Amino acid sequence: MSPEPEVRRRVVAVGPEVKLLSPVTIRELVGRLGIRPLKRLGQNFVIEQGTVRRIAALAAPDPGDVVLEVGPGLGSLTLALLEAGAGRILAVEIDRVLADELPLTLADRAPALADRVTVLNADALRIGERDLPAPPSMLVANLPYNVAVPVLLHLLAALPALARGLVMVQAEVADRICAAPGSRVYGAPSVKVAWFAAARPAGTVPRTVFWPVPNVDSRLVALRRHDPPAGSAGREEVFAVVDAAFGQRRKTLRAALSGWAGSAPEAERLLRAAGIDPAARGEALGVAEFARLAAVRAAERRTL
Repeated sequence: MSPEPEVRRRVVAVGPEVKLLSPVTIRELVGRLGIRPLKRLGQNFVIEQGTVRRIAALAAPDPGDVVLEVGPGLGSLTLALLEAGAGRILAVEIDRVLADELPLTLADRAPALADRVTVLNADALRIGERDLPAPPSMLVANLPYNVAVPVLLHLLAALPALARGLVMVQAEVADRICAAPGSRVYGAPSVKVAWFAAARPAGTVPRTVFWPVPNVDSRLVALRRHDPPAGSAGREEVFAVVDAAFGQRRKTLRAALSGWAGSAPEAERLLRAAGIDPAARGEALGVAEFARLAAVRAAERRTL
Protein backbone atom coordinates (compact mmCIF):
# COMPACT_ATOMS: atom_id res chain seq x y z
CA MET A 1 0.00 0.00 0.00
CA SER A 2 1.32 3.34 -0.92
CA PRO A 3 1.91 5.76 1.90
CA GLU A 4 -0.70 8.35 2.77
CA PRO A 5 -0.25 11.49 0.68
CA GLU A 6 1.26 14.37 2.58
CA VAL A 7 -1.38 16.89 3.56
CA ARG A 8 -0.08 20.37 2.96
CA ARG A 9 -1.75 23.06 5.00
CA ARG A 10 -1.79 26.58 3.64
CA VAL A 11 -1.11 28.96 6.47
CA VAL A 12 -2.87 32.27 6.00
CA ALA A 13 -1.53 35.20 7.98
CA VAL A 14 -4.42 37.13 9.42
CA GLY A 15 -3.63 40.74 10.16
CA PRO A 16 -5.03 42.81 13.00
CA GLU A 17 -8.71 43.48 12.56
CA VAL A 18 -9.83 46.93 11.43
CA LYS A 19 -13.48 47.83 11.76
CA LEU A 20 -14.37 50.52 9.27
CA LEU A 21 -16.94 53.16 10.11
CA SER A 22 -20.45 52.49 8.85
CA PRO A 23 -23.05 55.16 7.98
CA VAL A 24 -24.85 54.38 11.23
CA THR A 25 -21.65 54.66 13.29
CA ILE A 26 -20.76 57.96 11.63
CA ARG A 27 -24.13 59.48 12.43
CA GLU A 28 -23.88 58.24 16.00
CA LEU A 29 -20.44 59.82 16.34
CA VAL A 30 -21.62 63.11 14.89
CA GLY A 31 -24.63 63.13 17.21
CA ARG A 32 -22.59 62.31 20.31
CA LEU A 33 -20.01 64.98 19.52
CA GLY A 34 -22.65 67.55 18.66
CA ILE A 35 -20.99 68.25 15.32
CA ARG A 36 -22.58 70.32 12.59
CA PRO A 37 -20.43 69.90 9.47
CA LEU A 38 -18.97 73.28 8.58
CA LYS A 39 -19.10 74.42 4.97
CA ARG A 40 -16.20 76.84 5.54
CA LEU A 41 -13.99 73.87 6.48
CA GLY A 42 -15.27 71.73 3.61
CA GLN A 43 -16.55 69.06 5.99
CA ASN A 44 -18.28 66.37 3.96
CA PHE A 45 -17.68 62.95 5.49
CA VAL A 46 -17.34 59.81 3.35
CA ILE A 47 -19.82 57.28 4.75
CA GLU A 48 -19.49 54.44 2.22
CA GLN A 49 -16.95 51.74 3.16
CA GLY A 50 -16.36 50.59 -0.40
CA THR A 51 -15.24 54.09 -1.37
CA VAL A 52 -12.58 54.45 1.33
CA ARG A 53 -11.34 50.93 0.59
CA ARG A 54 -11.04 51.83 -3.09
CA ILE A 55 -9.13 55.02 -2.30
CA ALA A 56 -6.77 53.16 0.03
CA ALA A 57 -6.21 50.45 -2.57
CA LEU A 58 -5.44 53.03 -5.28
CA ALA A 59 -3.03 54.84 -2.95
CA ALA A 60 -1.33 51.48 -2.21
CA PRO A 61 0.77 52.56 0.78
CA ASP A 62 3.84 50.48 1.56
CA PRO A 63 4.71 49.47 5.13
CA GLY A 64 7.70 51.82 4.85
CA ASP A 65 5.60 54.81 3.80
CA VAL A 66 4.86 57.75 6.05
CA VAL A 67 1.41 58.81 4.86
CA LEU A 68 0.24 62.39 5.34
CA GLU A 69 -3.54 62.46 5.56
CA VAL A 70 -5.09 65.91 5.50
CA GLY A 71 -8.57 66.30 6.96
CA PRO A 72 -9.12 62.81 8.40
CA GLY A 73 -12.40 63.95 9.95
CA LEU A 74 -14.01 61.04 11.76
CA GLY A 75 -11.38 58.55 10.56
CA SER A 76 -13.10 56.67 7.71
CA LEU A 77 -10.13 56.87 5.35
CA THR A 78 -7.59 56.61 8.17
CA LEU A 79 -8.97 53.20 9.11
CA ALA A 80 -8.99 52.09 5.47
CA LEU A 81 -5.34 53.11 5.09
CA LEU A 82 -4.43 51.07 8.17
CA GLU A 83 -6.33 48.13 6.72
CA ALA A 84 -4.39 48.57 3.45
CA GLY A 85 -1.06 48.29 5.25
CA ALA A 86 0.09 51.86 5.82
CA GLY A 87 3.13 51.77 8.07
CA ARG A 88 2.67 55.20 9.62
CA ILE A 89 0.06 57.93 9.22
CA LEU A 90 0.33 61.60 10.13
CA ALA A 91 -3.27 62.81 10.31
CA VAL A 92 -3.58 66.61 10.17
CA GLU A 93 -7.00 67.83 11.32
CA ILE A 94 -7.90 71.50 11.76
CA ASP A 95 -11.06 70.85 13.82
CA ARG A 96 -10.13 70.47 17.49
CA VAL A 97 -13.15 68.31 18.37
CA LEU A 98 -12.42 65.86 15.54
CA ALA A 99 -8.69 65.82 16.29
CA ASP A 100 -9.37 64.95 19.93
CA GLU A 101 -11.86 62.21 19.03
CA LEU A 102 -9.87 60.47 16.30
CA PRO A 103 -7.36 58.68 18.60
CA LEU A 104 -10.28 57.25 20.58
CA THR A 105 -11.97 56.00 17.41
CA LEU A 106 -8.74 54.36 16.22
CA ALA A 107 -8.13 52.71 19.59
CA ASP A 108 -11.65 51.31 19.50
CA ARG A 109 -11.78 50.15 15.88
CA ALA A 110 -8.14 49.25 15.16
CA PRO A 111 -6.58 48.65 18.60
CA ALA A 112 -3.55 46.75 17.33
CA LEU A 113 -2.67 49.44 14.78
CA ALA A 114 -3.75 52.69 16.46
CA ASP A 115 -0.19 53.50 17.54
CA ARG A 116 0.78 53.88 13.88
CA VAL A 117 -1.24 57.08 13.66
CA THR A 118 -0.14 60.48 14.95
CA VAL A 119 -2.94 63.04 15.03
CA LEU A 120 -2.02 66.71 14.76
CA ASN A 121 -4.51 69.50 15.36
CA ALA A 122 -3.16 71.93 12.75
CA ASP A 123 -3.94 73.87 9.59
CA ALA A 124 -2.55 72.08 6.52
CA LEU A 125 -1.99 75.47 4.87
CA ARG A 126 0.59 76.31 7.53
CA ILE A 127 2.41 73.08 8.34
CA GLY A 128 6.03 72.47 7.38
CA GLU A 129 8.70 69.86 7.95
CA ARG A 130 9.42 71.12 11.46
CA ASP A 131 5.80 70.59 12.50
CA LEU A 132 5.80 66.87 11.67
CA PRO A 133 7.50 64.03 13.57
CA ALA A 134 8.73 62.45 10.32
CA PRO A 135 9.02 63.50 6.67
CA PRO A 136 5.98 62.13 4.81
CA SER A 137 6.55 60.16 1.60
CA MET A 138 2.92 60.02 0.46
CA LEU A 139 -0.09 62.34 0.53
CA VAL A 140 -3.58 60.84 0.75
CA ALA A 141 -6.38 63.28 1.41
CA ASN A 142 -9.97 64.33 0.92
CA LEU A 143 -9.09 67.98 0.40
CA PRO A 144 -11.64 70.66 1.33
CA TYR A 145 -13.23 72.01 -1.83
CA ASN A 146 -12.65 75.67 -1.03
CA VAL A 147 -8.87 75.43 -0.47
CA ALA A 148 -7.88 72.27 -2.36
CA VAL A 149 -5.39 73.87 -4.77
CA PRO A 150 -3.69 76.18 -2.21
CA VAL A 151 -3.32 73.26 0.24
CA LEU A 152 -1.91 70.96 -2.44
CA LEU A 153 0.59 73.54 -3.70
CA HIS A 154 1.66 74.44 -0.17
CA LEU A 155 2.28 70.82 0.80
CA LEU A 156 4.25 70.06 -2.37
CA ALA A 157 6.41 73.12 -1.74
CA ALA A 158 6.84 72.71 2.01
CA LEU A 159 7.35 68.92 2.12
CA PRO A 160 9.91 67.91 -0.53
CA ALA A 161 9.94 64.28 0.68
CA LEU A 162 6.38 63.82 -0.64
CA ALA A 163 7.05 61.54 -3.60
CA ARG A 164 3.53 60.55 -4.59
CA GLY A 165 -0.05 61.12 -3.63
CA LEU A 166 -3.73 60.50 -4.19
CA VAL A 167 -6.11 63.36 -3.45
CA MET A 168 -9.86 63.71 -3.72
CA VAL A 169 -11.06 67.11 -4.90
CA GLN A 170 -14.06 68.70 -6.58
CA ALA A 171 -14.46 67.31 -10.11
CA GLU A 172 -13.87 70.67 -11.79
CA VAL A 173 -10.73 71.24 -9.73
CA ALA A 174 -9.43 67.80 -10.68
CA ASP A 175 -9.96 68.63 -14.34
CA ARG A 176 -7.94 71.84 -13.97
CA ILE A 177 -5.12 70.13 -12.07
CA CYS A 178 -4.77 67.39 -14.71
CA ALA A 179 -5.32 69.59 -17.79
CA ALA A 180 -2.69 69.77 -20.51
CA PRO A 181 -1.73 72.89 -22.51
CA GLY A 182 -4.42 73.81 -25.01
CA SER A 183 -7.26 72.46 -22.89
CA ARG A 184 -10.22 74.74 -22.20
CA VAL A 185 -9.71 74.33 -18.43
CA TYR A 186 -5.91 74.59 -18.49
CA GLY A 187 -4.75 77.41 -16.27
CA ALA A 188 -2.47 78.55 -13.47
CA PRO A 189 -3.29 75.58 -11.18
CA SER A 190 -2.40 73.17 -14.00
CA VAL A 191 0.99 74.79 -14.55
CA LYS A 192 1.84 75.18 -10.87
CA VAL A 193 1.06 71.57 -10.00
CA ALA A 194 3.05 70.47 -13.07
CA TRP A 195 6.08 72.31 -11.65
CA PHE A 196 6.13 69.76 -8.82
CA ALA A 197 4.51 66.60 -10.12
CA ALA A 198 2.81 64.70 -12.91
CA ALA A 199 -0.94 64.59 -12.26
CA ARG A 200 -3.44 62.17 -13.78
CA PRO A 201 -7.14 61.36 -13.22
CA ALA A 202 -7.63 58.29 -11.01
CA GLY A 203 -11.40 57.91 -10.78
CA THR A 204 -14.71 59.55 -9.92
CA VAL A 205 -16.36 59.68 -6.51
CA PRO A 206 -20.13 60.32 -6.61
CA ARG A 207 -21.65 62.85 -4.25
CA THR A 208 -23.96 60.20 -2.77
CA VAL A 209 -21.14 58.62 -0.71
CA PHE A 210 -20.78 61.78 1.39
CA TRP A 211 -22.69 63.12 4.34
CA PRO A 212 -23.89 65.78 4.10
CA VAL A 213 -24.30 65.35 0.34
CA PRO A 214 -22.35 68.11 -1.50
CA ASN A 215 -23.65 69.87 -4.59
CA VAL A 216 -20.85 68.49 -6.77
CA ASP A 217 -19.14 65.22 -7.60
CA SER A 218 -15.53 64.56 -6.66
CA ARG A 219 -12.61 63.04 -8.51
CA LEU A 220 -9.38 61.38 -7.51
CA VAL A 221 -6.06 62.73 -8.76
CA ALA A 222 -2.86 60.68 -8.60
CA LEU A 223 0.40 62.59 -8.27
CA ARG A 224 4.02 61.57 -8.76
CA ARG A 225 6.75 64.10 -7.99
CA HIS A 226 9.36 64.94 -10.57
CA ASP A 227 12.20 67.42 -10.80
CA PRO A 228 11.20 70.98 -11.76
CA PRO A 229 12.09 72.19 -15.27
CA ALA A 230 15.76 72.87 -15.82
CA GLY A 231 16.69 76.52 -15.81
CA SER A 232 18.07 79.37 -13.78
CA ALA A 233 14.73 80.74 -12.55
CA GLY A 234 13.26 79.80 -9.20
CA ARG A 235 9.72 78.71 -8.47
CA GLU A 236 8.53 82.14 -7.31
CA GLU A 237 9.86 83.77 -10.48
CA VAL A 238 8.15 81.19 -12.68
CA PHE A 239 4.87 81.41 -10.79
CA ALA A 240 4.89 85.21 -11.16
CA VAL A 241 4.96 84.79 -14.95
CA VAL A 242 2.21 82.16 -14.76
CA ASP A 243 -0.05 84.42 -12.69
CA ALA A 244 0.46 87.31 -15.10
CA ALA A 245 -0.20 85.16 -18.18
CA PHE A 246 -3.48 83.79 -16.84
CA GLY A 247 -4.62 87.01 -15.19
CA GLN A 248 -6.05 88.06 -18.56
CA ARG A 249 -6.71 84.81 -20.39
CA ARG A 250 -8.12 86.29 -23.59
CA LYS A 251 -5.14 88.52 -24.23
CA THR A 252 -2.01 87.58 -26.10
CA LEU A 253 1.10 87.01 -24.00
CA ARG A 254 2.50 90.30 -25.32
CA ALA A 255 -0.41 92.15 -23.73
CA ALA A 256 -0.98 89.94 -20.69
CA LEU A 257 2.68 90.13 -19.63
CA SER A 258 3.08 93.86 -20.15
CA GLY A 259 2.70 94.58 -16.43
CA TRP A 260 5.13 91.80 -15.48
CA ALA A 261 7.72 92.91 -18.05
CA GLY A 262 7.18 96.67 -17.66
CA SER A 263 5.66 97.27 -21.07
CA ALA A 264 4.19 95.37 -24.00
CA PRO A 265 7.30 95.90 -26.21
CA GLU A 266 9.51 94.61 -23.40
CA ALA A 267 7.25 91.59 -22.94
CA GLU A 268 7.54 90.89 -26.66
CA ARG A 269 11.32 91.15 -26.54
CA LEU A 270 11.57 88.71 -23.63
CA LEU A 271 9.14 86.30 -25.27
CA ARG A 272 11.13 86.27 -28.51
CA ALA A 273 14.35 85.78 -26.57
CA ALA A 274 12.76 82.70 -24.99
CA GLY A 275 11.61 81.40 -28.37
CA ILE A 276 7.91 81.98 -27.62
CA ASP A 277 5.41 83.57 -30.01
CA PRO A 278 4.25 86.90 -28.49
CA ALA A 279 0.84 86.39 -30.15
CA ALA A 280 0.27 83.12 -28.29
CA ARG A 281 -1.90 82.91 -25.18
CA GLY A 282 -1.00 81.53 -21.79
CA GLU A 283 -2.98 78.32 -22.26
CA ALA A 284 -0.67 77.32 -25.11
CA LEU A 285 2.45 77.15 -22.90
CA GLY A 286 3.61 74.28 -20.75
CA VAL A 287 5.54 74.65 -17.51
CA ALA A 288 8.87 74.29 -19.35
CA GLU A 289 8.09 77.29 -21.57
CA PHE A 290 7.09 79.43 -18.59
CA ALA A 291 10.32 78.40 -16.84
CA ARG A 292 12.35 79.29 -19.91
CA LEU A 293 10.75 82.74 -20.12
CA ALA A 294 11.37 83.42 -16.43
CA ALA A 295 14.97 82.26 -16.83
CA VAL A 296 15.59 84.77 -19.66
CA ARG A 297 14.47 87.63 -17.49
CA ALA A 298 16.36 86.33 -14.42
CA ALA A 299 19.57 85.99 -16.43
CA GLU A 300 19.29 89.54 -17.77
CA ARG A 301 18.71 90.96 -14.30
CA ARG A 302 21.80 89.21 -12.95
CA THR A 303 23.96 90.85 -15.62
CA LEU A 304 22.76 94.36 -14.85
